[in-house]
Amino acid sequence: MTVLGIESSCDECAVAVVDDGRIVRSSVIHSQVENHKPFDGVVPELASRLHVEVVSSVYRRALSDAGVSVDDIDAIAVTNRPGLVGSLLVGVSFAKGLSFAMGKPLVGVDHILAHLYAVQLETPMEYPHLGLLVSGGHTLVALVRGFDDIEVLGTTIDDAVGEAFDKVAKFYGLGYPGGRVIDDLAQMGDSEAFRFPSARLDKGDHPFDVSYSGLKTAVLHQKDRFLAAGFEPTLPNLCASFQKVAVDTLIRKVKAAAKVTGITRVVAGGGVAANSYLRTTLKKQRGWQVSYPSLSLCSDNAAMIAGWAYHAVSRGDRADWSLNAESRVPRFKRKYP
Repeated sequence: MTVLGIESSCDECAVAVVDDGRIVRSSVIHSQVENHKPFDGVVPELASRLHVEVVSSVYRRALSDAGVSVDDIDAIAVTNRPGLVGSLLVGVSFAKGLSFAMGKPLVGVDHILAHLYAVQLETPMEYPHLGLLVSGGHTLVALVRGFDDIEVLGTTIDDAVGEAFDKVAKFYGLGYPGGRVIDDLAQMGDSEAFRFPSARLDKGDHPFDVSYSGLKTAVLHQKDRFLAAGFEPTLPNLCASFQKVAVDTLIRKVKAAAKVTGITRVVAGGGVAANSYLRTTLKKQRGWQVSYPSLSLCSDNAAMIAGWAYHAVSRGDRADWSLNAESRVPRFKRKYP
C-alpha cells in the first residue's frame, strides 16, 4: 500500500510517499524557519499563508521524487490535530481535494501519535514500549501499546520543554530556533556552572508530570543567584546548565515510568529528541533498549504521517468530508487519543 502523507501543523509544509508503513519513497519538507526568524518564533498568520503558497509545489515534488503518479497512490493521510488551526486547515483542505479528485480514501492523523510512530520508519520497536514525546508544543511520557493505543503517564503542567528552550533563547537574544542554538552553545560550556532548580512533582495523582516554568524563570531572571562558586556567568555555561536540568528532568521521569511498568524499551520523538545531550543520556541508560529517529524525522515531517496512516487504512479507517482541523486535544487526557 502506498500512502501520501501531508503535514502542516505548524511551520513546516511537508509531503511524503511511504510504502507499507515503513518504506519512505520520498519526504519533502519546506521549512519556514527563515521567515519566522525575525520574530524569534512562529507567527501563526504568516505560517498559514506560506503553507497556501507552497503546498502544491511540495506535493508535486514529493510525487516526482518518489517516481510515482497519482494512480499509484492508494490513500491520502493528513495531520488534522493538534497544531495551529490555520496551518492545519491548509493541509486538511488540500488533502480533501486530492482525495475527492483521485477517488482515494482519506484518513486524519493525530500529530502526537505520528511523532511516537516516527522511529518505526527506521528501527521498528516492539510494543509495548515507553514513549517520550518532546517538542515545542508537547512534552509527555506515555505507555505505547500500539500505533494508536497510548496511555499518557506524565505531561507538562505548564511549558513544554521545547517552549522553555525557545523562551530562554529569545530572552538572551540567541536566535531562532532556540533549541538548536542552546544545544550548540551548551557543548562549549560547563553544565556545573549554574545550580538551577528542578521542579519535584513526584507525589500526588500524577507523579510522572513535569514542570518547566520555575526553571525557565530561574534562568531568565535569577541566574546570578544560582551561579556556582568558581565559574563565570557565560552564555555557554548558562546554556549547558539549563539544558542539563531540563533534560535530566525528563530522564528522571522516564526512569520512574520504567521502574513502575517494568518496561525498558524507550522511544523518543519530536523536535527536542534531536538534542544531543538527550540522545546521549538516553543511550547511556544501562539495560534499556533505546531508539530515536534520525534528525530529519525528529522535526515535523509527512513520512511519519503516511507511515502511521498505513496501519489505520489497513484496519479500514476512513474519514468523511466532515474531517476538520482541531487545534488541541484534552490537556490531561490520560487515555489517548
